[in-house]
Amino acid sequence: MPEISRFFGIVIKMYFNDHGPPHFHAEYGEEEALFSIRELEVIEGGLPPRATALVLEWAQANRSALMKNWDSIRGGATPRRIKPLV
Repeated sequence: MPEISRFFGIVIKMYFNDHGPPHFHAEYGEEEALFSIRELEVIEGGLPPRATALVLEWAQANRSALMKNWDSIRGGATPRRIKPLV
């Protein structure tokens, strides 16, 4: 699964040929959550509240790039890295 970003101990990934709706995976320590790109909400799993807030802040700023990556990865291409939250 390609890693597309990493910040504050949070790793953002997308799986090749993953199921819909468009989403990305965020890992923090031993915890993982799936976030919807369109609605910017947790659709499965969970992270601590502060990590969730950071992921949502990052996703809001990068929603267009996330959708482009989703479309690319669904077409078999390697997704591009997205700048981390700073």
